[in-house]
Amino acid sequence: MIDLRSDTLTQPTKRMRQAIYEATVGDDVYGEDPTVNKLEELAAEILGKEDALFVTSGTQGNQLAVLSYCSPGDEIIVEAESHIFYYEGGGISALAGVQPRVVTGHKGAMDPKDVKAAIRSEDIHFPDTSLICLENTHNRSGGSIVLTENMKDIFDVAKQASIPVHIDGARLFNAAVASNKKVIDYTQYCDSVQICLSKGLGSPVGSLLAGKKEMIKKARKWRKRLGGGLRQAGFLAASGIISLTEMVDRLAEDHEKALRLANAIEEISGLTLKSLPDTNIVILNIEKTNKSNEEFLEDLKREGVLGVSFGEGQIRLTTHYDVSFEDIEEAISALKKIA
Repeated sequence: MIDLRSDTLTQPTKRMRQAIYEATVGDDVYGEDPTVNKLEELAAEILGKEDALFVTSGTQGNQLAVLSYCSPGDEIIVEAESHIFYYEGGGISALAGVQPRVVTGHKGAMDPKDVKAAIRSEDIHFPDTSLICLENTHNRSGGSIVLTENMKDIFDVAKQASIPVHIDGARLFNAAVASNKKVIDYTQYCDSVQICLSKGLGSPVGSLLAGKKEMIKKARKWRKRLGGGLRQAGFLAASGIISLTEMVDRLAEDHEKALRLANAIEEISGLTLKSLPDTNIVILNIEKTNKSNEEFLEDLKREGVLGVSFGEGQIRLTTHYDVSFEDIEEAISALKKIA
């Protein structure tokens, strides 16, 4: 099968498997795992933050950020189709006891004026606005890149109101590579950031949360409360080090594959694109085929290709390390056949 459901499906590379096998480990709950410590120090340096914390997933990293910044009854500002709001099981309410204030963006980018207007004023009837969350790249907008200029303007609004900014940067390295920027060009406009190691960067497990030392100290305690304190976690961290040092630049290949796929889809009768991809996610509209998402995906599967439903009439195809350029050509042939 050519699996285009998600970049989370990547398998660890040979170098990662070797690093996992050879990793020097200790008890990370005691702070004694040298490989975890090395990964966290490396991540903090790359992301331009004081400290970093290895966490089990991107969702856990985001939830720890909300828990560390907020108190029950607070409100956080999120984009209307952001991962934190859309795909994390209502965690911000279930765990932190906060409610979302939703702002509709364009291709994942909120208008700074709308963000400013969403910040609550001092009033006994209102919750306190305690956090502003950004997402880059923006998953539901097809891996779109939120421009640094937009992030800076929102960060300035937040600083004026003394509100911290958190970036869900699960695929932030995709944004940096596609824009020919350093990841720090983005992270300078936030107080904390979460990045995934287990998507395009290829690790089997794990994400990182980075921010100020005091915030990470709080997050570490919340991680323990949530059962996320791992023992000999260096086996996982060893792979993460490979992700950050050897797997970033190659993300450009995934973007090239996605663009090749998208350009071909534009030529297939019955299929249309939401937009050309900025990075590695292609969203196609299948309404003209008169097939349901389930029917289309089943037909695609019979041709040896896996995709995922992404809303009525929308299918998401995601390129990654384990999908070759030859696989993309086969996927195009399959799409032509069933459309």
